[in-house]
Amino acid sequence: MESPMHPAQMVSVRPVRKTAAKPPVGMVLLFGLPGAGKGTQAKELSKMWGVPHISTGDLLRINVAHMTPLGRAVKNIMDRGELVPDSLMKEMVEARLQKSDTARGCILDGFPRTLDQASWLIERLTTLRVSFPIFAVRIHLSRNQLLRRITGRRHCSLCQTTFNIYENPPKREGFCDLDNTALSQRPDDTEAIVKKRFELDAALTAPVIEYFRTRTQFIEVAGDGPVGSITARILAAVDRLSLVQA
Repeated sequence: MESPMHPAQMVSVRPVRKTAAKPPVGMVLLFGLPGAGKGTQAKELSKMWGVPHISTGDLLRINVAHMTPLGRAVKNIMDRGELVPDSLMKEMVEARLQKSDTARGCILDGFPRTLDQASWLIERLTTLRVSFPIFAVRIHLSRNQLLRRITGRRHCSLCQTTFNIYENPPKREGFCDLDNTALSQRPDDTEAIVKKRFELDAALTAPVIEYFRTRTQFIEVAGDGPVGSITARILAAVDRLSLVQA
């Protein structure tokens, strides 16, 4: 079950301390059910802080598209809406974290999703003698809002533009505004699979959230409203966590 938000964990839109906009030397973990906007916010924060955005969903899709050994191993799992095994996720994330652009930190989107992944991440950073702080931030939206966001998504295979039939529909139904290519829906964006992902994700990440909460590394923000407003909430949240961990 999805845990309710405690008032003390909510971060409202307010003036952000100047220190919040400076590049953090650390790792930001973005949590939230599928469709909460983690990817959008990660891209905004990556530009602002100058650290890489690492999306495990994107990494998995790239591997599937290129039919790498990992891609072949996870394709059917992803098509069924099931979670990729921890061993494969850790292998993929470790390879990415070894790249030089993560030396000052990164924004992890989609990882860790299980308690095993969370404890592995802390142990791995300890092994590497990385001492920068970790900020775990969950973006919260109701399941009805999320279901509408995900099942309404339509993608252009040519220019990679994404539309939403409810919130940002194409001018001509079923076709891309930019190149008139027929739009498609990802196999894992159907209502039945999305609901299954919600249940799996909520059950697995509940102990992960508690793990970071007990380490005073977790805070939650509201995910409704304009993109810029949500970004401001995350900046304020990271700023507050920075003070706690200082």
